[in-house]
Amino acid sequence: MSEIVMEKATRTADGTTIKERMQDILLDISWRALARRYFGKSSSWIYHKMDGIYSGSNSGFTAQEQAELKGALYELADRIRRCADTL
Repeated sequence: MSEIVMEKATRTADGTTIKERMQDILLDISWRALARRYFGKSSSWIYHKMDGIYSGSNSGFTAQEQAELKGALYELADRIRRCADTL
């Protein structure tokens, strides 16, 4: 598989990758917990999706998975905010 093809598959409309867009939070989130809670999948599944590789093919997040990821991050942010409000 060509890296050029794989890279193209992981790019969003503005030319950045989902992983690049999440760079600021990549080390702060338990991707294992997020993958299990919101997708019912393993940590390797979500890491491979972020890298644009899944089951040996170049397939990043589908539009539906991307929307689900967005919703999961919003929900996680709300949960963190509610927790912070109790302090």
